[in-house]
Amino acid sequence: MAGMSNDFSAIETKMQGVGLSRAAIDAFRHSVRVLSSNESMLISEDEIAPAEGVEAWEDLVAQSAPADADMLRQTVVVKLNGGLGTGMGLQKAKSLLEIKPGVTFLDLIVRQVQSLRRQAGCHVNLLLMDSFSTSDDTMAYLARYAEDGFADRGNVEMLQNRVPKLTVDTLQPVEFPANPDLEWCPPGHGDIYPALVGSGWLEKLLAAGVKYAFVSNSDNLGAQMDTRFLRWFAESGAPFVMEVTRRTEADKKGGHLATRKADGQPILREVAQCPAADVPEFQNIDKHRFFNTNNLWIRLDALKEYLDAHGGVMPLPVIRNVKTVDPRDAASAKVYQLETAMGAAIQCFAGARAVCVPRSRFFPVKTCSDLLLLRSDAVEIDADGRMALAPECGGVAPVVLLDSKLYKLVDSLDELGVPSLKHVKRLAVAKPHRFSPGEPLAGNVEI
Repeated sequence: MAGMSNDFSAIETKMQGVGLSRAAIDAFRHSVRVLSSNESMLISEDEIAPAEGVEAWEDLVAQSAPADADMLRQTVVVKLNGGLGTGMGLQKAKSLLEIKPGVTFLDLIVRQVQSLRRQAGCHVNLLLMDSFSTSDDTMAYLARYAEDGFADRGNVEMLQNRVPKLTVDTLQPVEFPANPDLEWCPPGHGDIYPALVGSGWLEKLLAAGVKYAFVSNSDNLGAQMDTRFLRWFAESGAPFVMEVTRRTEADKKGGHLATRKADGQPILREVAQCPAADVPEFQNIDKHRFFNTNNLWIRLDALKEYLDAHGGVMPLPVIRNVKTVDPRDAASAKVYQLETAMGAAIQCFAGARAVCVPRSRFFPVKTCSDLLLLRSDAVEIDADGRMALAPECGGVAPVVLLDSKLYKLVDSLDELGVPSLKHVKRLAVAKPHRFSPGEPLAGNVEI
């Protein structure tokens, strides 16, 4: 990166100009310093070994009683809710997608927390990490839960930060007068740490006696609070626990857990951090067997202690993406978009652990194929907002493969219809079709 400016002042001024916190600015300063230095942002195969010491979820919860009211009172459920469903044709928060008629992701998140409150007979905290794009939609929707306090921003919302896109040749903030909004980009979910500090939420939660945070993506319906695991986590003394699950052929491109040879510390490696020559080994699912579900358990007191000791900054690995400032114009200026991953913080904590969970705890909705499965009778959702596969599935979710060109947008599912899938092993639809509601299917079905 020789010849590029190391002057951060213009970046700082730009971030201050839109009201970003000192914590957000300092975190981005770290990312820019890594980018502009001669430090490698890659993790080679020679530096790591396959993950060690990964414990089994079933073994841990089998020996643990449910958490009591005192533990639940000390817990916050955090949902990353910054994503728009643009890839599926939505112009609103992805969590407002309907999963069942009249029921969205957000409804289920609220129902789960309401259920925890009823079980415990006490207040259980919910915190949504919204983005500038999802905040208004989300809070407007939550007005229907006003009587339970979910419609008050001060009770439930933490805003994700944004960071400047940097010109590739100078590492200075890009200027794009035609659309100044395009001068900014999301900083990745690693932003949760500066967001907690800069918003005041970390201090607020700790002052209220909250010690334990369960963090997950709002579009992962499998990420449900398990009170037995909460007790195990509270009693384990671990500062940070990552839920991982076994990789399959479908997960070859996803980040995997590894052990750093230098010190035996567990780390996360994303494909963007893998040297090109090592990609075949990165994709070797028999060697690197576990991937990050983005379900994390964090001790907030340990987090504060770590941040206090490191100048308020979580020194996460930096993921560098090369884009154009206008994604729709390949001729527009080339920029770096810098991201961090929240799971990468596993490398920061001595005593951090990983637990291998059943695949049922990783049930994200990224495509219309995922959404069709959720809308079908193969997935059951109870009054407490908890999701489970129908008994007929035998614990294995049907594989749904819709042609991505025909069924890319949510509206296309209305044309397709929702058949019965609870007896299906695999459904592939490669041409325009229409199922009647609940049409019974079984085994392997190809259209």
